[in-house]
Amino acid sequence: MPDGPEQQLKAAGGERSAPEFFIPDLCATRPVFVMILLAQLMVIVYVLAGSALPRFNWDLFGTSSLFVQWVLLLSLAVLCRMRLPFSRLGLPTATAGSLLLVMAVTALSSYVALQLYPQINRATEQNWWVLRNLLVAAVLTGILLRYFYLQQQLRLQEQLELLSRLESLRSRIHPHFLFNTLNSIASLIVSRPEAAEQAVEDLSELFRVSLRDDQRSATVADELRLCELYLGIEQLRLGDRLRVAWQVDEAAREQPMPSLLLQPLVENAVYHGLSQLPAGGLVHIDVKFAGGEVRVRVENPVPAQSRRGDGHRMALHNIEQRLQALYGSRASLAAGRERDHFTVRLSYAPGAAL
Repeated sequence: MPDGPEQQLKAAGGERSAPEFFIPDLCATRPVFVMILLAQLMVIVYVLAGSALPRFNWDLFGTSSLFVQWVLLLSLAVLCRMRLPFSRLGLPTATAGSLLLVMAVTALSSYVALQLYPQINRATEQNWWVLRNLLVAAVLTGILLRYFYLQQQLRLQEQLELLSRLESLRSRIHPHFLFNTLNSIASLIVSRPEAAEQAVEDLSELFRVSLRDDQRSATVADELRLCELYLGIEQLRLGDRLRVAWQVDEAAREQPMPSLLLQPLVENAVYHGLSQLPAGGLVHIDVKFAGGEVRVRVENPVPAQSRRGDGHRMALHNIEQRLQALYGSRASLAAGRERDHFTVRLSYAPGAAL
């Protein structure tokens, strides 16, 4: 079983040539072409803003294009070479390093331009001209780095959403789960046909949600419904061994919640916890909305020595990465064993989505 989403994605798509990093590969042809085109459009806007249409300043356009493209290509070359070392650093350090590199290239290019074109000294004050170039480079680089970061977070979220659906589907067709469910349905067909029919409908809805590929936003109420379907199916197998205590604030039900966030936690509580206990146990599911945050607690009993203890971690790692990708520092997840219980606590601010 893979250790987590990143390892599973590598197993599915092969090893990457470089670690996952928010700055794209600036050595590739497509990003370089797009950057050159955008820089040239920026130069056109700059020249148009400073000259009348009947007398377009072609001299300014030519010199500005030469200077901007020189700074751009040199910056892209430096960032291309430094992408691998920066990818090993933390996000703040890599961002600051990229920004400083671009500003160093801008300062050096400005100095060279002053030496090669003495007329710049006569037309502008040297120090102010260099400072202006540095400020423009800092602002544009900051905007570009932010864009790269958001794009990387979007790609990560899409990968994690896909992985979540695949993991959910795999758990749905897990032989034990599927066979136990089918056996439970078969045993009910004669004695309780209505219950058997309801179990089939619940199982089909679980499949439908797991395979859903649209981008409709889910709510807490949607996730609670999914948990009820899953618990209803497991109730057929476990009977009185499975008991559930719900504590859900009404104010939380309409709050946004990423799809397949809560149900895997409940499934872990059943599969890795009380299903291994001969007497079963009680699963606590608490969902609150307070201080602008959705707060969830899932608690379940566990045996003294669990053979499936590591199974919690894959789902938890997936959920934690999805929360960080969606809500950044406004999301948290903590999980651990407390005596004979395993507790998961998570929170996120729905209004702080990136």
